[in-house]
Amino acid sequence: MPDHSPRGRFITLEGIDGAGKSTHARFLAEMLAARGRRVVATREPGGTSTGEAIREWLLHRTMTHDTEALLMFAARREHVVNVIEPALARGDIVLCDRFTDATYAYQGSGHGVSLAMIDALAQWVHGHCDPELTLLFDVPGEVSRERLARMHAKGKAQDKFERETLAFFERVRNGYLARAATEPGRFRIIDSTRPVADVRAELGRIAEQL
Repeated sequence: MPDHSPRGRFITLEGIDGAGKSTHARFLAEMLAARGRRVVATREPGGTSTGEAIREWLLHRTMTHDTEALLMFAARREHVVNVIEPALARGDIVLCDRFTDATYAYQGSGHGVSLAMIDALAQWVHGHCDPELTLLFDVPGEVSRERLARMHAKGKAQDKFERETLAFFERVRNGYLARAATEPGRFRIIDSTRPVADVRAELGRIAEQL
């Protein structure tokens, strides 16, 4: 007999480095699980053994920006096929820390990779699988740099993206905001300069809606 179980929800979390996205992703996953929802919390690049291996290259090896984009999508294909699609088919909520919007923002707006090429790769890799909700944790580039500097002072090693210039982070932020402007129905912009408690209160309201 055909399976009529409802399809899950695909939610992505985006933002420049230092926006607090990963911390809030863990909080949101725990909140949804406490409400009885099955949650798959994952990340990009990564999410599979192959993706995690590619992640190490992307974060720490020097390469052309086009190669960077291609590797992002190689890891993403493994992720979609082996983690995201099966979880959605089971009816789970998938919370993904970064997805293709990050490639548009970082490799496209930040590094000047052809947006047409990113469009084509996105369609080929996951044209059937796009997020229905994207939470964009927004902070100015100056705030990002200050937070990253504090984390580095506490002993956290910086990857090659975290060492980028303020101008780069501003381009990436503007790339994110431009995408949000073109898809207001999917994006929810969250002011992440606010105290953590305020951001979590907003996430609580989002969890209730889900």
